Amino acid sequence: MSRKLPLAEEETSRTACARVVLRMGVDEKSGERLSGAVLAERVGWAADLVSGMVGALLAEHWNSTDVDVLASGKDAGDRTLPSHAWMALRRLGWSAAPPSDIRVNDRILRMAQESAGRTLRSAKWRADLTAGVLASWPNDPAKRTPQEWAAVRDAVPQGRFLPSSVIKSRTRQAAAFARKHGRLPVDVFELEPAPRTARMLPLSACDRQQATIARAEDPGRALLRLQLPTRPDPRSSLDWRWVACPITLPPTIGPGAVLHLPTLRIHHGAHHGTGIVRVDLAFTYAVPKARPIGHTVALGVDWGLNTLLSVGAVRLREDATITPLGAGAMFRAAGVLAKQHRLRRLSEHLHAKAEQYHRLTTGDTEHLTEHPLTAKHQVLTQEIRAVSARRSNLNDALAWAAARWTVDQAIAAGATVIYVEDLRSMEAGGMGATMNTRMSQQVRGQIVDRMRHLAAEVGIAVVMVPARGTSKQCPRCLLPLRHRKAPDRPTMPGWKWAICDSCGYQGNRDAGAWQRIAARGITHQTKTATDRASGTLVIGSVVDELEAKAVVVTPATVTTSRDRSKTGPTRPRSTRPAPRRREAPSPTGPPGPAGKRPEGHAHTDRAGLPRAAHRHQGVTTISTPTSRHKPRGAALGAGFHLHAHAPPPRWAQPEPDAMSDMGSLS
Repeated sequence: MSRKLPLAEEETSRTACARVVLRMGVDEKSGERLSGAVLAERVGWAADLVSGMVGALLAEHWNSTDVDVLASGKDAGDRTLPSHAWMALRRLGWSAAPPSDIRVNDRILRMAQESAGRTLRSAKWRADLTAGVLASWPNDPAKRTPQEWAAVRDAVPQGRFLPSSVIKSRTRQAAAFARKHGRLPVDVFELEPAPRTARMLPLSACDRQQATIARAEDPGRALLRLQLPTRPDPRSSLDWRWVACPITLPPTIGPGAVLHLPTLRIHHGAHHGTGIVRVDLAFTYAVPKARPIGHTVALGVDWGLNTLLSVGAVRLREDATITPLGAGAMFRAAGVLAKQHRLRRLSEHLHAKAEQYHRLTTGDTEHLTEHPLTAKHQVLTQEIRAVSARRSNLNDALAWAAARWTVDQAIAAGATVIYVEDLRSMEAGGMGATMNTRMSQQVRGQIVDRMRHLAAEVGIAVVMVPARGTSKQCPRCLLPLRHRKAPDRPTMPGWKWAICDSCGYQGNRDAGAWQRIAARGITHQTKTATDRASGTLVIGSVVDELEAKAVVVTPATVTTSRDRSKTGPTRPRSTRPAPRRREAPSPTGPPGPAGKRPEGHAHTDRAGLPRAAHRHQGVTTISTPTSRHKPRGAALGAGFHLHAHAPPPRWAQPEPDAMSDMGSLS
């Protein structure tokens, strides 16, 4: 099948990945039907052969000299290295070979070289990061001064936008090495051993002699053909057989998408004894082009803690004024973040306990295998992995939910761009150890990555905007705001409610922040550039001349002046045209299976409050919760979405701001 995707004039191609499972296969030579277990066994044999050669390549070239040569992109003759990792390794003469008594074809060697080359190329970033941290080593590794933070960001590539947690974790790793050996490590290759090799088959490095994939007559199905060994130690070419594996495509892969050779992985779950074969299927499809400039409707995104996202849309009118479209919306995930915080504390407790067991058992080297704590340490290790998997799955679910909701808000508002507050280099501090940790472990990066993925499908650009002053300045006059605890507590210091003494504006701090972010982005859209390191759209700095135009103007309320003067005598009306409801029975309706509510003042609200009612999740919640979060939904098996709450879009008519005209609330 052709791998070229036909594109229209206003379209561009996009490559994504979908995960499917191989349920069965057919041996083409014998016609034998292979079950999922047998198929997983054969794929596992091939993956073991590949991972063995990958481990040998990494052990041989895990050093700074070879990694720098591969990352430079030039060979000994100053020729440009190919983009495919396996071709680059062959140009450099880094060959892979199986054991002497094993027979594999050249495509298996390609997959081994491809996996090793990708790993060595990715090690270059870690090597530069570690070198920058070691070159600007602080006097106190536990706490850097502002000058030391500036020095380490200058020494690290793209350090300006690097999260502080990445630099801190690398610093702690080097400090632990120094405590153990009495000196700092030379580089990352002394600090870390060669990485473990995954059991996978990257079929993208192969050609038709090893694997093919094609769509079936049914657009929702495809056929993957590949050669697999019939024994764990194939001795000749007769021990390799072609196996045809039907694949059911997920709905995310459209009929016009072009399929590419996938990557096969062996997954051992709790209910799979021999494992299952997971397929990471890459496909290319057409999407509308997202333009970086020329926007008139933009969506601003502000980050928070309990209120994870606050978004709203603004419009740039023909007279260069910026007006808000509606009151905005909030994505509140206090329940999910509280669960994440509990899992983090559990993980820290398990790590501390496992470390204590490790210290106790390593002291008795003679009876290490018979030590009573050895079995407990193994159990703790498995539990730590399970908790880490739960945290990862929870973060992934939260990131997809928040990104999908944000893109839906942009589509509902008719926005062509989403401006996101750039907090990549934010370091939480001054709010206590617990709050600082929760702020630093937000899933902002995952949300933005998934937001870009979903927005690209509908032609919406996602641009990072500098965050300086977005919450401190008034969206109406750009002067500093006074922050108070709540609108009914104007004298109590806080951070949730913002009041402007200059223009009289007051409102939720997050609502003012998304207006400032959207206005700043839409006025600085001509300064949008593509970051060379990450390939994302960013606005690098704030220009004072353009910032002065980023003022959000409240649209004037349209009033109708209709003459309501009296033109004749008033028509007499009875004060009680009908008896009270309890005295006058309702007319008899047509008979039917549905019952009729009782006469009188019947209650129209629900019988009981929902399980998430007392979680301080309301849109108008301002005050600090007085009780701890109780995960009632999780305890009753309700699932993820009972912990995340967001209102529907409200863009049709702006709601009147009743609080703005109240004046002082003292």
